[in-house]
Amino acid sequence: MDSAKLKSFVNTLWDDAVVPSLTDYIRIPNKSPAFDKDWAAHGYMDDAVKLMEAWARARLSALKGATLEVVRLPGRTPVIFIEIPGEVNDTVLLYGHLDKQPEFTGWAEGLGPWTPVRKGDKLYGRGGADDGYAMYGALSALLALADQRVPHARAVVLIEACEESGSFDLPYYVDHLASRIGKPSLVVCLDSGCGDYDRLWLTTSLRGTAIGTLTVKVLNEGVHSGDASGIVPSSFRIARQLLSRIEDETSGAVIPRGFHVDIPPARIAQAKEAAAILGKAVYAKFPFAGPTQPMAEDEAELILNRTWRPQLAVIGADGLPVPGNAGATLLPSTTLKLSLRLPPLLDSDKAMGLMTKLLTGDPPYRAEVKWEPLIPNNTGWNAPELAPWLEASVKRAGQAAFGQPMAFMGEGGTIPFMAMLGAKFPETQFVITGVLGPASNAHGPNEFLHIPTGKRVSETVAMVLADHAQR
Repeated sequence: MDSAKLKSFVNTLWDDAVVPSLTDYIRIPNKSPAFDKDWAAHGYMDDAVKLMEAWARARLSALKGATLEVVRLPGRTPVIFIEIPGEVNDTVLLYGHLDKQPEFTGWAEGLGPWTPVRKGDKLYGRGGADDGYAMYGALSALLALADQRVPHARAVVLIEACEESGSFDLPYYVDHLASRIGKPSLVVCLDSGCGDYDRLWLTTSLRGTAIGTLTVKVLNEGVHSGDASGIVPSSFRIARQLLSRIEDETSGAVIPRGFHVDIPPARIAQAKEAAAILGKAVYAKFPFAGPTQPMAEDEAELILNRTWRPQLAVIGADGLPVPGNAGATLLPSTTLKLSLRLPPLLDSDKAMGLMTKLLTGDPPYRAEVKWEPLIPNNTGWNAPELAPWLEASVKRAGQAAFGQPMAFMGEGGTIPFMAMLGAKFPETQFVITGVLGPASNAHGPNEFLHIPTGKRVSETVAMVLADHAQR
């Protein structure tokens, strides 16, 4: 490909068409079904699908023989399925999602989850970076190939609407569309992160999750704390004790060996290389409050903590009144929503079983304890070794698009589809990358899409698809 022409084409397409459409997409509060039980009645998911469908259909004529279908299975979130014939008898699958996380609090003045704001290279608002840009990025790459008449394999673009809920609808679509998907030799996923915005980052692993709600109940109703404390045990204290069965509250280390795996030496080496590139940026990208420090001084260890070691987080609570409404009352119950990030090679069902045993077995004071798993089968993923052609391709493409050597790093998040595809197609090669870099803050306040990175990722994908067809 002519890299200068490619860059010009992608820049123009993004400036004229992609960014305006993403701006409209951010306005749609299409929260994933785990966060909007009435998503179908509200219609926001359909609005997002219609927006992307219209944008894609307006450009399919440039992709000879391309077809688009919004596939809907009863009672499930829809998927956008685009098929582009190729000049090579092979298949590449390009994946993304269009559902969003909930609003969260703490957005800066003038910003909001459903209020798109452009500030220089950044487009603020929920979902632009995670993962609304994915369909636009995938089609930008394919349109750029068509613009230069560069051959590529048959391409399938699959955009789901359930990823932020653990992709529980996706297996049904994978089975339903199996004959149309075929057997891809390459999967491109545009739902990951980047260590910085200066180079291409290829994701080598993803953690899994075990998520659920823990409820500790000690009373049928609240009672005067002066009358009951010392007699009735605190539900919060019991919950804290139960968490200590999983996590060392001093170090934050997850205690049971059953939640750990042996980290492959190659991933340790990659963590050290990434740490050498990023230095203090490994942790400086986070908005630490006051004098708060990271959990370790060694940057490589911090990278391994977030990519290959289990970590527990309390991500929600109920039963605790806000301080302004808190009276002198011993609370009847405490509910905590827990998220345990799992190493890439650990089976999530096994981890969930161990969590159930640890949290509910022999509770203190024989309190009433209930553990409710929320997202099943959310196993992590470890990338297969890159084929020589693909390793050479991503290095060449990353250098051409970004002007810097590419880098490898695992990610702490989860993309359920990757483990699903890895099990279904063990010989498939993967290119997983994304735009979620420093301060982009997916799932939190002030999420933004770094537009130049989105453009460069699109260029990279185009070059890799061209190499894939010629390998």
